[in-house]
Order: sequence, then structure tokens, then C-alpha cells
Amino acid sequence: MPDVCMVGTGYVGLVSGACLADFGNGVICVDIDSERIENIKNGRMPIYEPGLKELVKRNIEAGRLFFTTDLADAVRKSEVIFSAVGTPMNEDGSANLSAVYQVAKDIALHMDKYKVFVQKSTVPVGTSEKVKNIIRKYLVSDIPFDTISNPEFLREGSAIEDFMRPDRVVIGVDSKRAREIMREIYRPLYLLETPIVFTSVRTSELIKYASNAFLAVKISFINEIADLCEKLGTDVNDVARAMGFDRRIGPKFLHAGIGYGGSCLPKDVSAIIHTAKELGVELKIINGASDVNDSRVDRLIEKMKFEISDFSGKVIALLGLSFKPNTDDLRHAPSLKFIDRLLEEGARVKVYDPIAIDNTKKIYGSSIEYFDDSYLAMEGAEALVIMTEWNEFRVLELEKVKKLLKGNLIFDCRNIYEKKKIEARGFRYHSFGR
Repeated sequence: MPDVCMVGTGYVGLVSGACLADFGNGVICVDIDSERIENIKNGRMPIYEPGLKELVKRNIEAGRLFFTTDLADAVRKSEVIFSAVGTPMNEDGSANLSAVYQVAKDIALHMDKYKVFVQKSTVPVGTSEKVKNIIRKYLVSDIPFDTISNPEFLREGSAIEDFMRPDRVVIGVDSKRAREIMREIYRPLYLLETPIVFTSVRTSELIKYASNAFLAVKISFINEIADLCEKLGTDVNDVARAMGFDRRIGPKFLHAGIGYGGSCLPKDVSAIIHTAKELGVELKIINGASDVNDSRVDRLIEKMKFEISDFSGKVIALLGLSFKPNTDDLRHAPSLKFIDRLLEEGARVKVYDPIAIDNTKKIYGSSIEYFDDSYLAMEGAEALVIMTEWNEFRVLELEKVKKLLKGNLIFDCRNIYEKKKIEARGFRYHSFGR
């Protein structure tokens, strides 16, 4: 099978590289961060993802997965080069493509024979064409190559399963030769009858943005319905459940609460809005979804102000910091905006998360208090706020919680408890849409 070079060992690059190796490909993962590379070789993963450490270890031992800082050597040894570097959001909402373009330049300087360049990072429509021009510009000789767009659709917390058994694989390719090479790389998925969508390069780039924008719309839609439910005295959980039985709608992403975060949805929604604006196209629905999501922490603060008029000096316990369970990722996590608001208003903030405490310390230092147990975090607190739906928060001992809290307030931002049952225990309970 073709030898693969994966440039970038962040979330997408490391997971994709390890999974491609598990498919039987020889994979060389490259990163400019030598400390990161050494840590990975020694079994210390730079991210938390269930099963990743074991997957990397297995494929290193099998002689299929390698890690290096030597890009030149990796390019020469590989036929297919994946670019999986970061594309963070600029201040104006656009995607920062500096790393993408730098990789294209660096790879061109080391190409010695035909290569397939695969854009794995999420990039705006037209980026692959720009990458092709950069490679042509910096090639040391007239070497043939093809450029492909192969966007990732990995969910943090279940990324390995998503790669191994995806809903679909999208490949934007204009060359028959490159198409056959990509078929070989993803051959195990053909055996599983996974849909492989071959399309144009530009179309594949848009598919990624359109997919994530639609998911954001579903989340913001049900959050608006939740606000309406509160006014009508109805239950958004029942509404969402009944809606989800309609196969045209489906149940996923119809969970009301504090809104979406993470490295993908906020960034990709912002990028598609920015792209459309440059082209003179107004994306009213997607813009609305973004606005709704931006307001969710404000909605939580409103709920809390109904019970606590002044946060100054009040102790607030926060359970869950990562934007979702099974990850330590804090990028665009609602918890950060919430903590910022509490600190601005003089609250004393106590936090606990099973995985994300270390990353939170890098942001807040000594301005908040950290605990390694949920019960220790809530002791003496005026209110308990459940921000992330980690499974351990679903089974809290409520009698113990009642004794530890100074007040009896619980704000459930993910609707993980049954309202009637928890109110029967003597709590003043607030959720979303119920």
C-alpha cells in the first residue's frame, strides 16, 4: 500500500495518522515540535482521546507508524502527503491559513518524484487551488503531482471510531491516478461498504463547512425552541424526542442547553460566514445560529440572576470545563465565557473536571480554585452549575450534594437530571427548556 506522510500531529493529524497505519499503511507523522514527537514516541499523547495511546503504541510496535521532525526525509519516503496543520480563527472570523501555505512550500522544496498532496485540514473553498499554485512555484524541477481535498469529520471523544467506521469519506479529486491511490489507502473501508463520495476539490471543501454549519443550526434551533418551551410551560426534551423520530429530522444534535463549542463548529461556522460575506452572499440561517449560540451563557446568567441578584463574594461551583465529555479540549468551551462573567462580577469560582483541569490552569492560574473531586468543589457553594455532561455527574449522590452546598441551587446546563425528581429532594433546579 502507498506510504503516507502526515504533516502535523495535532488532533486531526495524530488520530488520522494512527488510524491510517492501523489500516495497514506505512505512515510517517511529522511535526516541528521535537518535544511533542519525543513524548508521543514514549507514549505521552499531546491530547486526550479514548483509545489513542493504545492505537499509537500498537502501530509503532507493528512497524507501520513512525514519528519524526525531518520533513525532507518523510516527503522523499512517501507517495501521499497529508497536511493536517491547524487553521485557527482570525479576529475577523476568517481561517488562518499561514500554516497550510507554509507546509505546501516546504513540501515542494523536498519533492523528488510524483506525489499526491492531500489537504486534511479544514480550509475555505478554493484553498487547495492556492496550495497547488504554491507547490508549483517552489518545486525545484518539473515534478508531477496532484492535489486532493479529503476533509475530516472526527468528533472529539469518539474520533477513532469515526475514522474507522465513518458515515462517509469525502474525496475531492480531479485526477484518475490520484483517485486510485486514495481508493487503495481507504481500501479497508470499501470492505465495510462505507460510502466514498468522490467529487470536485472545491465541492469537497464546501461539504465540510456545510456539514458543520448544519449541525450548528440544529443545536441553535433546539435551543431557541427550549426558550419558547420555558415560556409555554412545555418540555423541550419531549419535543426533541418526538421530532427525532421523524427520519427526515433525526434525533442527533437536538439537545438543548448551553450551546456548542470546541475546535470545529464555532470556527467553521465563522469561516463559512466570512467566505459568504466576501462573495456578497448573506447566510441568514447560519448567522442566526451563531448569534443564538453566542447568547447561551447570557441566558444562563439571566437564570442565575433570578436567584442570586449579586454574584460579588458568592461561591459558585462549576462541574465540567471541556466543551464536551471525553476530551480535555477547552477551545470555545462555554465554561470559559461563563467563568469570565463570574470573575468580572466578583464571584469566587470553584471548578472540577475529570480531564481538563490542567488545561484550565494554563488559562486562569490562581484566579479560580481547582479540585480533584466534584464533592470537594461544591462544598460551601451558593450554587452548583453542571456545564459538561460527563457520566460521573449524572450519578451524583443528591443527599450528599444537599449537605455540602450552602444554598440549594442547581443549574443543569445539559438537562441531565429529571426536573421533578431533583426538585423533590428540596433543590431549586434550573435547566433549559423545561
